[in-house]
Amino acid sequence: MELFPTIHTNFWDAVIAIPVVMILTQMLKKILHIKPVWIPTIALIIGLLISIFISHRGNLLAGLFMGWFYGYAAIGSYASLKTTYIAYKQRKAKKT
Repeated sequence: MELFPTIHTNFWDAVIAIPVVMILTQMLKKILHIKPVWIPTIALIIGLLISIFISHRGNLLAGLFMGWFYGYAAIGSYASLKTTYIAYKQRKAKKT
């Protein structure tokens, strides 16, 4: 018996799953008017659901691990994009 599962990352993991989590989270935020404090939790739940039920069916431990990755990668990517956009706007405002 293996102590840790073999987890294979592929195109789905790197390019599709994380943007899907980001898009679904933003859609839910706009449609349901969710408070900002709950957005990371929702992104994590969406990541777990996608991973467990779609991309890693049949391997719960791999689904949980990769779902955590999907959720937190989406949270970090969103925070990075938002920070970059705010810095760009501030730099542009200083120039004018």
